[in-house]
Amino acid sequence: MDTRTIRRTIVTLPSLNEPGLYLSNVTSLQGGRGRLAEFHYADADLRDLDLADTHLLDGRITGLKAQRTRWEKLRIDSVEFTGCDLASLQWTDSKVSRTVFRDCKLMGATLEDVTLDNALFENCKIDYSTFTRLRAAGPVIFSKCTLRETTFTAADLGAALIDDCDLRLTEFDGGKYRGLDLRGNDLSQLRGLASLKQVVIDQAQKLQLAEALTAELNITFGEDLDDK
Repeated sequence: MDTRTIRRTIVTLPSLNEPGLYLSNVTSLQGGRGRLAEFHYADADLRDLDLADTHLLDGRITGLKAQRTRWEKLRIDSVEFTGCDLASLQWTDSKVSRTVFRDCKLMGATLEDVTLDNALFENCKIDYSTFTRLRAAGPVIFSKCTLRETTFTAADLGAALIDDCDLRLTEFDGGKYRGLDLRGNDLSQLRGLASLKQVVIDQAQKLQLAEALTAELNITFGEDLDDK
Protein backbone atom coordinates (compact mmCIF):
# COMPACT_ATOMS: atom_id res chain seq x y z
CA MET A 1 0.00 0.00 0.00
CA ASP A 2 1.48 3.34 -1.11
CA THR A 3 1.86 6.12 1.43
CA ARG A 4 3.13 9.68 1.61
CA THR A 5 5.09 10.48 4.74
CA ILE A 6 6.26 13.85 6.05
CA ARG A 7 7.72 13.70 9.53
CA ARG A 8 5.16 11.99 11.76
CA THR A 9 2.21 12.29 9.38
CA ILE A 10 1.51 9.34 7.08
CA VAL A 11 -1.21 9.49 4.44
CA THR A 12 -2.43 6.32 2.75
CA LEU A 13 -2.70 6.95 -1.00
CA PRO A 14 -5.27 5.60 -3.47
CA SER A 15 -4.91 1.92 -4.28
CA LEU A 16 -5.13 2.08 -8.06
CA ASN A 17 -2.42 -0.41 -8.97
CA GLU A 18 -3.89 -3.43 -7.25
CA PRO A 19 -3.90 -6.72 -9.22
CA GLY A 20 -7.15 -7.17 -11.09
CA LEU A 21 -8.12 -3.50 -10.92
CA TYR A 22 -8.78 -2.04 -14.38
CA LEU A 23 -9.78 1.58 -14.87
CA SER A 24 -12.24 2.11 -17.70
CA ASN A 25 -12.30 5.39 -19.63
CA VAL A 26 -15.51 7.31 -19.00
CA THR A 27 -17.00 10.47 -20.51
CA SER A 28 -18.94 11.57 -17.42
CA LEU A 29 -18.67 11.45 -13.65
CA GLN A 30 -22.37 10.68 -13.37
CA GLY A 31 -22.43 6.99 -12.54
CA GLY A 32 -25.41 4.68 -12.50
CA ARG A 33 -27.40 4.91 -9.26
CA GLY A 34 -25.03 7.60 -8.06
CA ARG A 35 -21.93 5.39 -8.04
CA LEU A 36 -18.90 5.43 -10.36
CA ALA A 37 -16.12 2.92 -9.76
CA GLU A 38 -12.85 1.87 -11.43
CA PHE A 39 -12.77 4.76 -13.88
CA HIS A 40 -10.47 7.20 -15.67
CA TYR A 41 -11.92 10.59 -16.58
CA ALA A 42 -9.50 12.65 -18.65
CA ASP A 43 -9.12 16.04 -20.37
CA ALA A 44 -12.69 17.27 -20.06
CA ASP A 45 -13.28 21.00 -20.56
CA LEU A 46 -16.64 21.92 -19.06
CA ARG A 47 -18.64 25.05 -18.46
CA ASP A 48 -20.41 23.56 -15.43
CA LEU A 49 -19.64 20.53 -13.29
CA ASP A 50 -22.45 19.75 -10.86
CA LEU A 51 -22.30 16.58 -8.78
CA ALA A 52 -24.62 15.61 -5.93
CA ASP A 53 -25.25 12.43 -3.96
CA THR A 54 -22.46 10.67 -5.86
CA HIS A 55 -19.90 8.07 -4.78
CA LEU A 56 -16.59 8.10 -6.69
CA LEU A 57 -14.52 4.99 -6.00
CA ASP A 58 -11.14 3.83 -7.35
CA GLY A 59 -10.47 6.30 -10.14
CA ARG A 60 -8.25 8.87 -11.80
CA ILE A 61 -9.39 12.32 -12.88
CA THR A 62 -6.78 14.06 -15.01
CA GLY A 63 -6.68 17.37 -16.88
CA LEU A 64 -10.25 18.29 -15.93
CA LYS A 65 -11.19 21.96 -16.40
CA ALA A 66 -14.48 23.46 -15.25
CA GLN A 67 -15.54 27.11 -15.26
CA ARG A 68 -17.98 26.51 -12.40
CA THR A 69 -17.96 23.54 -10.05
CA ARG A 70 -20.58 22.57 -7.48
CA TRP A 71 -20.28 19.40 -5.41
CA GLU A 72 -22.71 18.37 -2.71
CA LYS A 73 -22.96 15.21 -0.60
CA LEU A 74 -20.10 13.47 -2.37
CA ARG A 75 -18.28 10.42 -1.10
CA ILE A 76 -14.83 10.05 -2.63
CA ASP A 77 -12.70 6.97 -1.93
CA SER A 78 -9.33 6.13 -3.50
CA VAL A 79 -9.31 8.78 -6.25
CA GLU A 80 -6.44 10.77 -7.81
CA PHE A 81 -7.02 14.27 -9.16
CA THR A 82 -4.08 15.42 -11.32
CA GLY A 83 -3.68 18.67 -13.25
CA CYS A 84 -7.29 19.76 -12.70
CA ASP A 85 -8.57 23.35 -12.75
CA LEU A 86 -11.80 23.57 -10.75
CA ALA A 87 -12.74 27.23 -10.89
CA SER A 88 -15.25 28.64 -8.40
CA LEU A 89 -15.47 25.30 -6.61
CA GLN A 90 -18.33 25.11 -4.11
CA TRP A 91 -18.10 21.88 -2.15
CA THR A 92 -20.37 20.99 0.75
CA ASP A 93 -21.37 18.15 3.07
CA SER A 94 -18.95 15.50 1.74
CA LYS A 95 -16.55 12.80 2.92
CA VAL A 96 -13.16 12.15 1.28
CA SER A 97 -10.72 9.33 1.98
CA ARG A 98 -7.49 8.04 0.38
CA THR A 99 -7.61 10.86 -2.14
CA VAL A 100 -4.88 12.96 -3.78
CA PHE A 101 -5.07 16.39 -5.39
CA ARG A 102 -1.81 16.91 -7.27
CA ASP A 103 -0.90 19.96 -9.43
CA CYS A 104 -4.47 21.23 -9.23
CA LYS A 105 -5.94 24.76 -9.18
CA LEU A 106 -8.67 25.24 -6.58
CA MET A 107 -8.39 29.02 -6.33
CA GLY A 108 -11.29 30.81 -4.70
CA ALA A 109 -12.80 27.53 -3.55
CA THR A 110 -15.49 27.37 -0.87
CA LEU A 111 -15.54 24.18 1.18
CA GLU A 112 -18.11 23.71 3.92
CA ASP A 113 -18.63 20.67 6.15
CA VAL A 114 -16.13 18.52 4.23
CA THR A 115 -14.44 15.66 6.12
CA LEU A 116 -10.99 14.46 5.03
CA ASP A 117 -9.32 11.18 5.99
CA ASN A 118 -5.97 10.25 4.40
CA ALA A 119 -5.94 13.14 1.94
CA LEU A 120 -2.96 14.72 0.19
CA PHE A 121 -2.86 18.13 -1.50
CA GLU A 122 0.46 18.48 -3.34
CA ASN A 123 1.66 21.37 -5.52
CA CYS A 124 -1.83 22.85 -5.59
CA LYS A 125 -2.95 26.48 -5.87
CA ILE A 126 -5.63 27.05 -3.22
CA ASP A 127 -5.35 30.83 -2.82
CA TYR A 128 -8.28 33.05 -1.76
CA SER A 129 -10.32 30.07 -0.58
CA THR A 130 -12.60 29.60 2.41
CA PHE A 131 -12.73 26.36 4.39
CA THR A 132 -15.60 26.29 6.88
CA ARG A 133 -15.82 23.42 9.36
CA LEU A 134 -13.23 21.45 7.40
CA ARG A 135 -12.45 18.34 9.46
CA ALA A 136 -9.39 16.11 9.36
CA ALA A 137 -10.82 12.83 10.65
CA GLY A 138 -7.53 11.16 9.70
CA PRO A 139 -4.13 12.28 8.43
CA VAL A 140 -4.14 15.17 5.93
CA ILE A 141 -1.12 16.75 4.23
CA PHE A 142 -0.83 20.07 2.39
CA SER A 143 2.60 19.99 0.71
CA LYS A 144 4.13 22.68 -1.50
CA CYS A 145 0.75 24.40 -1.93
CA THR A 146 -0.12 28.09 -2.10
CA LEU A 147 -2.74 29.09 0.46
CA ARG A 148 -2.44 32.86 0.18
CA GLU A 149 -5.35 34.73 1.82
CA THR A 150 -7.15 31.47 2.48
CA THR A 151 -9.34 31.34 5.60
CA PHE A 152 -9.95 28.32 7.81
CA THR A 153 -13.10 28.92 9.87
CA ALA A 154 -14.09 26.60 12.74
CA ALA A 155 -11.88 23.89 11.23
CA ASP A 156 -10.65 20.75 13.01
CA LEU A 157 -7.12 20.15 11.73
CA GLY A 158 -5.44 18.37 14.62
CA ALA A 159 -4.52 15.44 12.37
CA ALA A 160 -3.13 17.66 9.59
CA LEU A 161 0.30 18.81 8.44
CA ILE A 162 1.11 21.87 6.33
CA ASP A 163 4.62 21.75 4.85
CA ASP A 164 6.56 24.10 2.57
CA CYS A 165 3.44 26.09 1.70
CA ASP A 166 2.87 29.77 0.94
CA LEU A 167 0.90 31.03 3.96
CA ARG A 168 0.89 34.74 3.24
CA LEU A 169 -2.16 36.25 4.98
CA THR A 170 -3.60 32.79 5.64
CA GLU A 171 -6.14 33.15 8.45
CA PHE A 172 -7.37 30.79 11.15
CA ASP A 173 -10.72 31.87 12.58
CA GLY A 174 -11.68 29.63 15.49
CA GLY A 175 -11.59 25.85 15.45
CA LYS A 176 -9.41 23.06 16.81
CA TYR A 177 -5.73 22.87 15.82
CA ARG A 178 -4.04 20.97 18.64
CA GLY A 179 -1.28 18.90 17.01
CA LEU A 180 -1.42 20.68 13.63
CA ASP A 181 2.15 20.46 12.28
CA LEU A 182 3.22 23.83 10.86
CA ARG A 183 6.94 23.12 10.65
CA GLY A 184 8.66 23.92 7.36
CA ASN A 185 6.64 27.07 6.62
CA ASP A 186 7.15 30.82 6.92
CA LEU A 187 4.59 31.83 9.57
CA SER A 188 5.42 35.53 9.63
CA GLN A 189 2.24 36.62 7.83
CA LEU A 190 -0.33 34.35 9.44
CA ARG A 191 -3.56 35.80 10.79
CA GLY A 192 -5.75 34.58 13.64
CA LEU A 193 -2.91 33.42 15.85
CA ALA A 194 -5.17 33.16 18.92
CA SER A 195 -6.83 30.15 17.30
CA LEU A 196 -3.55 28.25 16.88
CA LYS A 197 -3.24 26.90 20.39
CA GLN A 198 -1.02 23.81 20.87
CA VAL A 199 0.15 23.59 17.24
CA VAL A 200 3.57 22.12 16.45
CA ILE A 201 6.39 24.42 15.25
CA ASP A 202 10.18 24.57 15.29
CA GLN A 203 12.12 26.78 17.70
CA ALA A 204 13.25 28.97 14.81
CA GLN A 205 9.63 29.79 13.94
CA LYS A 206 9.01 31.61 17.23
CA LEU A 207 10.37 34.80 15.73
CA GLN A 208 8.09 34.39 12.72
CA LEU A 209 5.06 34.11 14.99
CA ALA A 210 6.21 37.18 16.90
CA GLU A 211 6.36 39.09 13.62
CA ALA A 212 2.89 37.88 12.68
CA LEU A 213 1.50 38.89 16.08
CA THR A 214 3.09 42.33 15.84
CA ALA A 215 1.37 42.91 12.49
CA GLU A 216 -1.96 41.51 13.68
CA LEU A 217 -2.03 43.75 16.76
CA ASN A 218 -1.04 46.79 14.70
CA ILE A 219 1.68 47.59 17.21
CA THR A 220 3.59 50.87 17.06
CA PHE A 221 7.25 50.84 18.03
CA GLY A 222 8.42 53.65 20.28
CA GLU A 223 11.44 54.25 18.10
CA ASP A 224 9.09 55.29 15.29
CA LEU A 225 7.27 57.93 17.32
CA ASP A 226 7.95 61.60 16.98
CA ASP A 227 8.63 62.69 20.58
CA LYS A 228 8.47 66.38 19.79
